[in-house]
Amino acid sequence: MLSITGYSRYLAVVTVVLAAALVFILATAPQAPAPDRDLLFQVSTIDALLIGDYEGSVTFSDLGSYGDFGLGTFDALDGEMVAFEGTFWQVRADGSVNAVPGTMTTPFSVVTWFDPDRTFSLDGPVNLTGIESAVDAHRESPNYFSAVLVDGTFDTVTVRSVPRQEEPYPPLADAVLNQSVYTCASVEGTLVGFWSPAYVSGINVPGYHLHFISDDRTMGGHVLECTLLSGNVALDTTPRFQMALPDTVSFSSADLTGDRTDELVKVEKK
Repeated sequence: MLSITGYSRYLAVVTVVLAAALVFILATAPQAPAPDRDLLFQVSTIDALLIGDYEGSVTFSDLGSYGDFGLGTFDALDGEMVAFEGTFWQVRADGSVNAVPGTMTTPFSVVTWFDPDRTFSLDGPVNLTGIESAVDAHRESPNYFSAVLVDGTFDTVTVRSVPRQEEPYPPLADAVLNQSVYTCASVEGTLVGFWSPAYVSGINVPGYHLHFISDDRTMGGHVLECTLLSGNVALDTTPRFQMALPDTVSFSSADLTGDRTDELVKVEKK
């Protein structure tokens, strides 16, 4: 029979052995692969959105495993999405801005892990075209995607959001006829988005696609125009690209033939 002292020693030995075993198990257990931080991840194609395929196919909980920065929209086209600093925001047509629960779904989104490769300051006043021209001078290559962040003080920002659609869903060019447009003056915030190469036509938006979120998280949306007074710009080049095509009846039966460049210009710029 063990004495109290002997039993205490026994417990100490068992504790050490169990701790060593736990360390061994943790050290040898398969580890989840680290996320590819130089990858652009996209849900569906822009042409699918243009023809009215607004059925959400990926949850925001799953989308968040691919990036902390980006843009997109929601099931039934219910507003504009801005992903910034790891939080997904929904800007609805009524102007409200809310954090997105992980259970919500997206029919089209583009995200990446934002790790800036290049930064520079920009003094204004400079409009949206001027901002894009300044970014052009710092982009690494015309053949890679560039995540673009412009953080600063804006004299004005004009944004839009589209109301939730009802089935049968109309084409995007028709849906934006009922968009809500807001102009905010003297606002601090961030432009969030991407520059995409010309060869992605039909898949993504060639050129610039930018959304906005104010610092106080009360205003945002798809950017139509802005005037930057002063700010900082950061660019993240993403040489790898992955796309998840929706496993839905609506996408599998969609007619994605034809050139929709003119439609895209109309819905992106007006």
